[in-house]
Formats: sequence, C-alpha cells, structure tokens
Amino acid sequence: MSKGKLITYWIATSLLALGMFSSGLQQVLRTKQMVDLITPLGYPVYFLTLLGIWKILGVIAILIPKFKLLKEWAYAGFFFAMTGALISHLAIADYNVKSILGPLFQTVFVVLSWYFRPESRKVAVS
Repeated sequence: MSKGKLITYWIATSLLALGMFSSGLQQVLRTKQMVDLITPLGYPVYFLTLLGIWKILGVIAILIPKFKLLKEWAYAGFFFAMTGALISHLAIADYNVKSILGPLFQTVFVVLSWYFRPESRKVAVS
C-alpha cells in the first residue's frame, strides 16, 4: 500500500472515529443537543442510547486490529446510520447546516476509510 493511501486511510478513519465516538457519547448521555436534534425527526429518545452504544462499539471495531468481518459490519452500520440521518433530516425539510453537513461528512469519512483500508483490515475474498 502506498504511503499516500495509508495517510488518507488514517486521516479519514481518525475523523470518522472522532465524530462517531463524540456523537455516540452525547447520545448515550442524552445531551440536550442530541435530544433536540432527534425529537423533530419523530424518533423516540431511547433510540439515542441504542444508537450511541452502537457507534461507540463500531469505533472500537474499526480501530482494533483483526476482526475483519466485524469491521465490515461496523462500516456498514455507520453508512446506514449516517445516510439514514441525512435522509431523515431532508425528509422533514430540516436544512440546518449541522443537520445536513454532519451526516454528509461522516458518510464521506466512512467511504474513504473503508475504501483505503489496508489489506490487513480487509476480509479475504476466496
């Protein structure tokens, strides 16, 4: 793997992990900011706890070595969560910059991290 691809991977993965961990922690703690963000979407507040725990576990999965299949599931979960958040906000015409750019950038980081991950972090296709 070239040095440029490895740098791209670690930058994207670091930004992904930072964003998912910080928002996951806020969701587990049910901060006012997160409650105010999810309530207009029609989701129950308890959904924050579930989503937050999944995000934190997903960050652990993509950062630790080995467990390649678990990493694939974590990337898929992040992709579905972020595109789901983006579509949910667009569906209710919530065009607030934070409501749109947060999930959009996180989706980009998910795709970049997944695409540029080293061979040692990929599931072998036989």
